[in-house]
Amino acid sequence: MKPIQMVDTQTQYQKIKNEIDFAIREVIDSSAFINGKIVQEFAINLAKYLDVKHVIPCANGTDALQVAMMALRLQPGDEVITPSFTYIATTEVIALLKLTPVFVEVDPQTFCIDPVAIRNAITSKTKAIVPVHLYGQAAHMEEIMTIAREFHLHVIEDNAQAIGADYIFTNGIKKKTGTIGTIGTTSFYPSKNLGAFGDGGALYTNDEKLAANLKMIVNHGQSKKYYHDVVGCNSRLDSIQAAVLNEKLKHLDQYIETRRAAADFYDNAFEHCTKIKTPSRAAYSNHVFHQYTIILENVDRDELHKFLAKKKIPSMIYYPVPCHRQKMFSQFNTASLDIPVTDWLSERVISLPMHTELDEEQLNYISHKVLEFVNR
Repeated sequence: MKPIQMVDTQTQYQKIKNEIDFAIREVIDSSAFINGKIVQEFAINLAKYLDVKHVIPCANGTDALQVAMMALRLQPGDEVITPSFTYIATTEVIALLKLTPVFVEVDPQTFCIDPVAIRNAITSKTKAIVPVHLYGQAAHMEEIMTIAREFHLHVIEDNAQAIGADYIFTNGIKKKTGTIGTIGTTSFYPSKNLGAFGDGGALYTNDEKLAANLKMIVNHGQSKKYYHDVVGCNSRLDSIQAAVLNEKLKHLDQYIETRRAAADFYDNAFEHCTKIKTPSRAAYSNHVFHQYTIILENVDRDELHKFLAKKKIPSMIYYPVPCHRQKMFSQFNTASLDIPVTDWLSERVISLPMHTELDEEQLNYISHKVLEFVNR
């Protein structure tokens, strides 16, 4: 059996090595390393894939979130509702811009932000909602958008973990996650379902004026060279990363199907174990399994983590400390918040290896070792 990786980007690369190497060589030969034509080609192709009017590439997913909030002209003191059960990037940009994070509860089934909790948290200072499509499954966007329209709020979708997922509305219409709210953001960190060979990110929107503003902000606020209309930043997707992503985008749907097959294998292996709750699939979303995250009941999660490491099986805990308990937010006095589902999940979740290159032998070994520990 080949060594098990949490994410096997090397084997994935080997399968499309010729295409990737050729695309990178073309960039090097052109010497157009910044804002080369391949960046716009990738933006156009991603927009077609997502069925969205505008894709604005940027340097990373964290920048994408920050730029989105800058473009919406949120002001210091404005409140932004966000889940606490998420990666810190979602929330740190709120504080960075001197906005006020309002942490709310998640759904214990999907791990995504709870629309009821959103409604209960709205005040006169609320200006935006940041739903996170966590682990590869969509938040309940139809309900979230209803709330946003009622209270005239912006919606910034954090789509870093769910690119390629579909949200299914009650009328049967499907839309890709990230294309439903005011602005969608994503990350192309190498471990993502669509991953670059370094950092990268993008924003997407159907709003023409907003798209123009986003494009200015990521390029020093320029409307044209040396004419700076707004305060911006320097956040560009470089041409080599765009070339890599443009090739990998062609395989994204295949990658998603492979991840789903691995998830189905795990599901079947753990089906009769009452101590393991496998990931739920919401009726309104399909799952692209950026992570395969289980909930443990009456099992020492941290000891399982150590046990698997001894058996040369990587695993990860996403996330052991929820955002509202992080020291960086002490100024907001969030540690005392009553968010019981989030606290409960942070003590019980563990993510198993999930990527496009897992084979049956590896999946068998991983699932057997998990059950060996859980059932002893």
